Amino acid sequence: ITLCINISNCPNNCKGCHSPWLREDIGEDLNIESLYNLIGKNRGVTCICFMGGDQDPAEISNLAFAVKLRSDYPYKTAWYSGKQHIPDEINVSDFDYIKIGPYIEEFGGLDNPNTNQKMYEVSKLPEDLIDITNKFWKK
Repeated sequence: ITLCINISNCPNNCKGCHSPWLREDIGEDLNIESLYNLIGKNRGVTCICFMGGDQDPAEISNLAFAVKLRSDYPYKTAWYSGKQHIPDEINVSDFDYIKIGPYIEEFGGLDNPNTNQKMYEVSKLPEDLIDITNKFWKK
């Protein structure tokens, strides 16, 4: 069960975006304390997914690392980014899954074999990215 946390102030401005209101700076600040509170209020989750945060990838990586530090449960972590490439500020080992790529209407989302987006599973030994995009394609 994934707890998806929408991060506002998105700089990407993708045409056809499913969440255009996230272009604005809205909502509450997300820090380690508020993140832990969210996790505590949502018992039963097994994965924390950060949706966005492209304006400050280093902070998203720090938050994912903080999730990994929690000792009450071995949560998975994920990041959905509209960036074309994984930024240098991201510590890949803070995540179990990373989705990159802006939404481009004519290519569709992850469920479309023509998509420009990529979904990766992070392999821990050795740290590597495994492309699992095809698992989302409609059969």
